[in-house]
Amino acid sequence: MQTLFNQIAEVKLSYVPSKPVTKNRPIMTSSKQSFETFFYFWDMSQIAYRESFKVMLLNRANRVIGIMNVSEGGQAGTVADPKMILQSALLSHAASIILCHNHPSGNTRPSEADIKLTRRIKEGAGFLDINVLDHIILTPEGDYYSFADEGMM
Repeated sequence: MQTLFNQIAEVKLSYVPSKPVTKNRPIMTSSKQSFETFFYFWDMSQIAYRESFKVMLLNRANRVIGIMNVSEGGQAGTVADPKMILQSALLSHAASIILCHNHPSGNTRPSEADIKLTRRIKEGAGFLDINVLDHIILTPEGDYYSFADEGMM
């Protein structure tokens, strides 16, 4: 019987912040501020080349805990796994999240796939009492689209 137990792996989950969450961290108060923060952390050598997806993790005061790179794809899309996004929110004790991805084409309008993904993440987050505040689509030209501003949240 003990041989069976030796075949089971112990699962350990952890979040170790590289910087403490202090009062100096920015508080997200608008889609423009969220866009500017994401844009600052984007790899400018890749923004017009490939689609990427990130999530901003926020505490109860909407103070930024951190930004996680969720996925990188090709020019036409990337796969953002809702489980990874929600796992990062749980591990970092985030109260809210803001989603973001880029469109290398420069088109700010969300695709049907973007809309469906946002709904799925929002629905799953709701079960965990995590608020999805916005989903920002940004472009290499520095334009952006906010789901929240457009009443799509």
